[in-house]
Amino acid sequence: MGGGSGSRRRGLSLDELERLAKVARDKIRDAAPPEKRNVFLSFVYEDLNDVNLLRGQAKNQNNNLDFNDWSVREPFDSKDAEYIKRGIRERIRQSSMVLVYMSGHTAASRWVDWEIREALTLGKGVVGVYKGEQPPTSLPAVVSEKGIKLLPWKIARLAKALEGGKG
Repeated sequence: MGGGSGSRRRGLSLDELERLAKVARDKIRDAAPPEKRNVFLSFVYEDLNDVNLLRGQAKNQNNNLDFNDWSVREPFDSKDAEYIKRGIRERIRQSSMVLVYMSGHTAASRWVDWEIREALTLGKGVVGVYKGEQPPTSLPAVVSEKGIKLLPWKIARLAKALEGGKG
């Protein structure tokens, strides 16, 4: 009584359905906003004001710099270096990449050098960022040893580096 009976198959073939489903998935993916990167910010305490400015710019909706900050917000309450390293290592592990703020103070920090080395050991992309026209003259040894890419603090370039994940 109600249509649908009969042995003739109507409609699209399985290959055609799969092709259309792929086209639909691709269009949905392309229309979706890009996924935010989980970024660990490595820096020395003396540069906290500049790093907070960078964090603020990442939250500003009038630019395309957009990331989730997975950095350590409060120093670990310990003098046990191994305990501190475990905590930082876990934050780096949870991140998709590490952004290192480079200044005249950075080269003196054994922690920044360790964080960069640890990120590379964990297979994370690492990008250095600096204010001004030229990077600081003194940088952590690992930067030249491992060829860490350095970028000027320009929102479009940082956004592109974060988007790619490896600088």
